[in-house]
Amino acid sequence: MDVKKWLADDLDVSRETLERLELFAAILVEEAQHQNLISRSTIDGLWDRHIRDSAQLLTLASPSSRSGRWIDLGSGPGLPGMVLAIIGAMDMTLVEARARRVDFLQIAHERLALGGRVHIEGRKLERVETGTYDVITARAFTALPKLFALAHRFSDAETQWLLPKGKSAQEELEDARRTWQGDFALHASLTNDEAFIIEAHNVRPRRRS
Repeated sequence: MDVKKWLADDLDVSRETLERLELFAAILVEEAQHQNLISRSTIDGLWDRHIRDSAQLLTLASPSSRSGRWIDLGSGPGLPGMVLAIIGAMDMTLVEARARRVDFLQIAHERLALGGRVHIEGRKLERVETGTYDVITARAFTALPKLFALAHRFSDAETQWLLPKGKSAQEELEDARRTWQGDFALHASLTNDEAFIIEAHNVRPRRRS
């Protein structure tokens, strides 16, 4: 897969934006030598495994939300949040509690010159001020029922949840349906035959009978 061609053809990514993605990839690989940001086994395939894997969420985002308010939970090294912010026009909040990863995000933010539309919340999610976002993303953050419990306060009926998951996606969704209701869809990942993206709208607690 020629990821750069896919980015240009499918997401209309400009040459300037591709150069910024290249810089982010270089910063990520450099820092991965010092802390466990990504698995070493994925470095050779970084553009497909991490860049395209993150960017594919934009293909599912509703047109009205692409320039809206996004929040990425447990952003880690900025996957998918930083990649999405580089490509898109949204206002992006990255939530990450681990100090060394927060330091990396701040350095990357400065070197990428992303300006005031990217905000780094270097604290636990429970301490982030409540607000409503157009899109909520989270990659390998926590199991779906707990994720909804922690992050529901950042959503309203119109919020779109885009949640990359592994092969346990269907099982997690069935588990979440016991206590949460909403409009749910499973999308096959473009980068992993065993992975999925859970899309959700109008997520709300299920009423107890």
